[in-house]
Amino acid sequence: MTDGSEPIEISVVVPALNEEGNIGALCGALVPVLEELTPDWEILICDDGSTDRTWARIQEQATGNPRIRGIRLSRNFGHQYAIVAGLGRARGRAVISMDADMQHPPAVIPDLVREWREGAKIVKTVREGTVYASWFKRTRSRIYHRVFAWLSGVRLEAGTSDFRLLDRDVVDALLQIDEEGLFLRGLVEWVGYTHAVVRFTAADRLTGVTSFSFRRLLSVGWHGVTSFSIVPLRLGIALGIMSSIVAFLAVAYAIVSKFVLGFAVPGWASSLAILSFLFGVLFVYLGLLGEYIGRILVETRRRPRFLVSETVGLAAPTRIDRRAR
Repeated sequence: MTDGSEPIEISVVVPALNEEGNIGALCGALVPVLEELTPDWEILICDDGSTDRTWARIQEQATGNPRIRGIRLSRNFGHQYAIVAGLGRARGRAVISMDADMQHPPAVIPDLVREWREGAKIVKTVREGTVYASWFKRTRSRIYHRVFAWLSGVRLEAGTSDFRLLDRDVVDALLQIDEEGLFLRGLVEWVGYTHAVVRFTAADRLTGVTSFSFRRLLSVGWHGVTSFSIVPLRLGIALGIMSSIVAFLAVAYAIVSKFVLGFAVPGWASSLAILSFLFGVLFVYLGLLGEYIGRILVETRRRPRFLVSETVGLAAPTRIDRRAR
């Protein structure tokens, strides 16, 4: 495995950002569930640059139970990279990822493990009947997943989250992908393998407030689209062709009106408005093109996707992620 130790049956990977009030409750709920399933388990909590006492709480839990281990990133690298940091150190033949805020119920884990033991390599979860989600959030989720599927060709069901179980084969496949702008939900679909779905009702957040603001959610969504699709660039070509056709027809109409029908075409204001609109579209797509070029620049730099500052319960700290090897 990644740290040279013997494999175990189940690993649980938990990314955490400013979750000091939830770490103890989460571990307290996870341990009895895992004990019922297997004697060979571990919990890896990855502190994604928290500014509160999250790391101190992780250390306390690791001191009290050697099967609870911690990874501390040097700063906030993002939720997806925190998950990858945990996947890279997990020893389980099955690896479960879940959030630290208790909205992903530990009581659902036996259902995930049952599907895995019956042969599924990937066991996804889908939220339904979410008690805390507003109509706006549910609608936003449905729209995003439909747009993502249309642009990328990768189907994501509304309500899909990062609460899932991955077989060791799938984990090893994902760790071979060293691209920037990770969108794990899409990558899990992309790698294939047999899968099953478990539906659950999410609980209220135990303590604290979510770090996923609307702006951050938009950023994650945009990374997801640009990581999997060049359709936005192709839409620019289609829009350019349509605009050219409209402009050609307008010029033809002006020529016919002047030299055949004998009157000049009025409407300089409307012509100016059309030109302004087309220039606006042009600059939007120049910005879109720049975004993709920027992604290329980030990839060519080959910087580590995350840095590990310290660990607890791990034999040999890995300072950088796999892509820098």
